Amino acid sequence: MLAFKPEEQLQIVEREDIEDEEELFEAIDKLISHGINAGDVKKLQDAGIYTCNGLMMHTKKNLTGIKGLSEAKVEKICEAAEKIVNFGYITGSDALLKRKAVVRITTGSQALDELLGGGIETSAITEAFGEFRSGKTQLAHTLCVSTQLPTSMKGGNGKVAYIDTEGTFRPDRVVPIAERFGMDAGAVLDNIIYARAYTYEHQYNLLLGLAAKMAEEPFRLLIVDSVIALFRVDFTGRGELADRQQKLAQMLSRLIKIAEEFNVAVYMTNQVIADPGGGVFISDPKKPAGGHVLAHAATIRLMFRKGKGEQRVCKVFDAPNLPEAEAISFSYCEKHVFQITAGGIADAKD
Repeated sequence: MLAFKPEEQLQIVEREDIEDEEELFEAIDKLISHGINAGDVKKLQDAGIYTCNGLMMHTKKNLTGIKGLSEAKVEKICEAAEKIVNFGYITGSDALLKRKAVVRITTGSQALDELLGGGIETSAITEAFGEFRSGKTQLAHTLCVSTQLPTSMKGGNGKVAYIDTEGTFRPDRVVPIAERFGMDAGAVLDNIIYARAYTYEHQYNLLLGLAAKMAEEPFRLLIVDSVIALFRVDFTGRGELADRQQKLAQMLSRLIKIAEEFNVAVYMTNQVIADPGGGVFISDPKKPAGGHVLAHAATIRLMFRKGKGEQRVCKVFDAPNLPEAEAISFSYCEKHVFQITAGGIADAKD
């Protein structure tokens, strides 16, 4: 396990105190100095667009759908935004330099951090899928705390947004985790904003409202637990499958934009479904819900499953820069001790 000193307390810094943060995005207000009417800028903000970076992630068709913005106005706004934000080609060296802004947030386990190349990374979507009671939500609660650690302690030094679609968030569970990290539980809870979503539309609208908060305060993590639950409830039967996947794709696109626009880590949990084509040699075969739409949206996919007794196994299912490996926990809910294995399940030791 990682060692944390109890005397080191939570230190959340204000947005204006972060020097490098200003390079991540340009505020939408800068359009005014490029000849855009303040009223039109206000209309963009009302539509959930608070940065020039975020503006460039919208199509002109979407922007003309905002009440009061004509095609001519949208054209002028986009031209002004292009002068502020470079959305064209950059060199590989510049891309490498940009990657240095990525923050890796500790999971609270040294072995699991090693498995993930340092922890949950910002500007990316990390998906954790698995059956119930496999540890997905437990890791979400731990990340609520570790994200608020200073960067010197492998934290994100930022706040957390938590969208709960299944009613599984427990603030009382956060308290002992905060104490384990030597942090003030009250301060930790105050730096978590929480919302309970009841429909897929509500879930999407909650994401739209986050832009205003993230443009003003130093957020570093967005949790969606779970991403698919409400879609499985609100859309039923094969007749609605195409519509469901289209709406799901729109929501996932919004998550990707939030991750890259504000340099936050997105951690979303996913459910599993039975896989009839899993093969006769696999007992109780399962696959993640959401199909190819969700598979392509996630940057890093982690598979959680139950092991022997209280063991929980986390496997890198898909990642652009991580090798396939597993981390195994012993008494996951209490000790958070992980051990990396190259192949199958091995006994974990304290």
